[in-house]
Amino acid sequence: MRIPLTVAGVLFLLYPVLRPWEDETTTAGAAAAMGSTAWIVAHLCAMIGFVIVPIVLLSWHRTAAVVFWIGAGLTLPYYGAEVFGLHAIANQSNVVDLAEKVRFNPYAMTMFGLGLLAMAVAAIMVAVRRKTVPAILFAVGFGLFLPQFFGPPALRIGHGVLLAAACVWLAWDAKRPASVEPVPA
Repeated sequence: MRIPLTVAGVLFLLYPVLRPWEDETTTAGAAAAMGSTAWIVAHLCAMIGFVIVPIVLLSWHRTAAVVFWIGAGLTLPYYGAEVFGLHAIANQSNVVDLAEKVRFNPYAMTMFGLGLLAMAVAAIMVAVRRKTVPAILFAVGFGLFLPQFFGPPALRIGHGVLLAAACVWLAWDAKRPASVEPVPA
């Protein structure tokens, strides 16, 4: 399971690094960012990372894997709207207003927030089970996933670095074998 979690970590780093950082409060900036291929690739990196992580967790902590999958299931529709919906409307003259309606729809925001919260809970479950520094950093990284959206690009890239380091370190941490929950009889 080392390679998949390492790949997920790299993808979480690529997400903010590849994402175009234009001024999305302006029509020109929103069109440039959301209309670019880099916008699609960056968001797909995060989405694929969300799919890979619970596959790894399944071998360490089945309950955490299920909680993470639920979180990813709640989060991915929002990412789909971000990557494909905003990309599709990038050339509209009212792209800023439309993007705000997509991003701040209360139902979408609720699902997104609950999904990210569920993934953070799953990561905390792993940290509690493993009791290692990389597992704790993994939990911190997922715990900060939602708040980092409110920071500037440098902070968001820093979050990507943190999450990548945590995933890679956790993947290759050989100090303690992970115990797997017993299968109910």
